[in-house]
Amino acid sequence: MQAANWIDRAIGYVAPAAALRRVQARTQIARIARTRALYEAASAGRRTHGWRSVGTDANAETRIAAAKLRDVSRDMVRNNPFAFRTKSVIANNVVGAGIIPAVKAARQQRADKIKELLDQHFDSTDIDADGRLNLYGLQWLAMATIVESGEVLIRKRIRRPEDGLALPFQIQILEPDFLDSSVDGALSNGNFAVQGVEFDQRGKRVAYYLFDEHPGATIVGSRSSFKGKRVSADFVLHVCRVDRPGQVRGVSWFAPVILRMRDFADYTDAQLMRQKIAACFAAFITGSSFDDGLDDDQDTRSSGGYPLETLEPGIIERLGEGETVTFASPPTTQDFAPYASVTLHEIAAGLGIPYEVLTGDLSGVNFSSGRMGWLEFARAIDTYRWNMLIPQMMGPLGRWTAEAAAVVTGSSEPFRMVWTPPRREMIDQSTEIKSAVSKIRAGLNSRSDEVRMLGYDPEKVDAEIAADNERADRMGLVLDSDPRRNNAQGQAQPEPSLAA
Repeated sequence: MQAANWIDRAIGYVAPAAALRRVQARTQIARIARTRALYEAASAGRRTHGWRSVGTDANAETRIAAAKLRDVSRDMVRNNPFAFRTKSVIANNVVGAGIIPAVKAARQQRADKIKELLDQHFDSTDIDADGRLNLYGLQWLAMATIVESGEVLIRKRIRRPEDGLALPFQIQILEPDFLDSSVDGALSNGNFAVQGVEFDQRGKRVAYYLFDEHPGATIVGSRSSFKGKRVSADFVLHVCRVDRPGQVRGVSWFAPVILRMRDFADYTDAQLMRQKIAACFAAFITGSSFDDGLDDDQDTRSSGGYPLETLEPGIIERLGEGETVTFASPPTTQDFAPYASVTLHEIAAGLGIPYEVLTGDLSGVNFSSGRMGWLEFARAIDTYRWNMLIPQMMGPLGRWTAEAAAVVTGSSEPFRMVWTPPRREMIDQSTEIKSAVSKIRAGLNSRSDEVRMLGYDPEKVDAEIAADNERADRMGLVLDSDPRRNNAQGQAQPEPSLAA
């Protein structure tokens, strides 16, 4: 405890308890100061000056910045090739050709009937309220919107039987601009809202406040002239990456690199302009007054005529006295490549994708480094799929499908939908297949799981193999690729009935 000073002693004669509290308080302050000194980043000084160290929660941050970041990110995607590639690359790898459903039910007849309905509805544009994409195109659009805008809304639209759909509902992909962020705070029904999302007293999402149209589509009026309508959470999915506990709204994935991308684009344009200007000047001539015999009202592009107002390759400009010719020395760009490499590596790190994927530059890649980069990216892709897109979008879509199927089939017999992501491209096919076979034979993984990791439905693969074998037997075909007939070395296998 801190030693008492003369003020403490003086107070102690009159109010001993107050003096004790003063000493204890000064002791606690000193202890906190010593603790802060253990962490350099928590100290106050020149090196930490300028840090915006605020204690706001995730929603306070998104309330202020999310809309601006969203608009800037869209501008970048429209005009910056690296931003456009980032959006496409992440969506292409997470969704690819589509995250496909498989149906599990107690009765195979029930599973087959549901699968038939899914094929009719999901594989066509019937699922899209806008009539443009099938389910897998909508998955890609949702994922691309998440990357660009930080979040996406998916609205369920109920349809009538006379609309002729296999399942009586459609889904509509909406940008987050449709959320009325002005609905914020305590509500009259006792619930509370966070930027357009309503929660009940238990913290469960119960509704979203949505505009009838995109606020940016209105020519007359302003955002303030609209009021979002309350839509039950049973009809809306809100998909975003959750970066902090309690976070409600998403933030554009470009947020950490927006300034870097803008600075790099400006620097690239400045280098290009520098080279273009340098290329326009070939030589400078200095000499006595020059008269080419032309009238003053004609453009002579010399010191005796109109001043130089335009630049083009091959210009020779006369400057005045003397007859000296000085040829231009164009600036070099030798410092551009190192700067570009460092900056693009920073941008790639901020976006969570490999540098080679961002730039398409494979010049410094060998098999080992390429595989290491791809494995890290593959882990990120799995995270986006299994921790965000599948639980927030595909799982609820499965519930909507079950409700619609009960209406169509007249049966509430349960079934389950299992989602299989697209197959992963192999870097070294022969090596990776041998590894998968070894894991299956050693009991470290099932054949079904290995098939799923390739992006296929195990039941469908088994059915196709059985059909191929049956057809080959019926036609009397003995194929070298048939493991029932030949082993991996091409030697004939014994008949199953004779095997020991």
